[in-house]
Amino acid sequence: MRLIAFKNEHGHAALGARIGDDVVDLTALGLPDTLDELLRQGAAGLRAAQDALSSATVRRPLAGLTYLPPLQNPAKAFAIGLNYIDHAAESNFDPPKFPVIFHRYPSSWVAHGQALVRPHISTQFDYEAELVAVIGTGGRYIAKEKALEHVAGYSLFNDGSIRDHQFRSNQWMMGKNFDQSGGFGPEFVTADELPPGASGLQLQCRLNGQVVQNANTRDMIFDIATLVSACSEAMALQPGDIIITGTPSGVGLARKPPLWMKAGDVCEVELEGVGVLRNTVTDER
Repeated sequence: MRLIAFKNEHGHAALGARIGDDVVDLTALGLPDTLDELLRQGAAGLRAAQDALSSATVRRPLAGLTYLPPLQNPAKAFAIGLNYIDHAAESNFDPPKFPVIFHRYPSSWVAHGQALVRPHISTQFDYEAELVAVIGTGGRYIAKEKALEHVAGYSLFNDGSIRDHQFRSNQWMMGKNFDQSGGFGPEFVTADELPPGASGLQLQCRLNGQVVQNANTRDMIFDIATLVSACSEAMALQPGDIIITGTPSGVGLARKPPLWMKAGDVCEVELEGVGVLRNTVTDER
């Protein structure tokens, strides 16, 4: 299934399933209005969505839909740094021996089709195309061999980074969490739609139509199973938690001269089998 969070005709949050160029409003059929709540219902929730979808007869056009981020308020949003060897090299870091984990707050992301906001205190606004893994079954000390059983599905993220603030200290939190600086979406794709661990998929970022990042998820230093296991060592994972899995080389910071996002730009993140996340860029007012 391919699930979309959106605003219905009354301006309320709703959850839908995409079929081609149409969407079925699952919330109108009695299901929860967020993916967060659906995942908290466990496997039964996803089965109920599939059952409702198979019997639905009323659809609405996808065109003109106002998207919301796939997850509204996950308990935890992990982000992974330096998870591609070529990106570690261009950033002048040795490849990490363990996953580099930081956090990304929901206030820092916007949905597909909404504008990323460049803060007025910086011009160093960078793009980062990333795959997102979404936890469906919680747990602590999850073995790597069992880790993919805990992943409900996948989505896309543009880990927009304010570089001068990111590197003011050894902690990256500030530069990675400016309000409305990252994109998340457009949809949640259940794990059964993709190869195990979403491996072997082409990941690309385009800025104003120019390809600036082009890689494959098989090139991640730490694969999805390793990341799920590592994150679960410190704290119990919960349904709806997300892991933003890292970006490949080609970021604006590493280019000569640097390439920063600016007002009027269009940034697209595309992953084979998952879709295209598209955001414009605007300046903070």
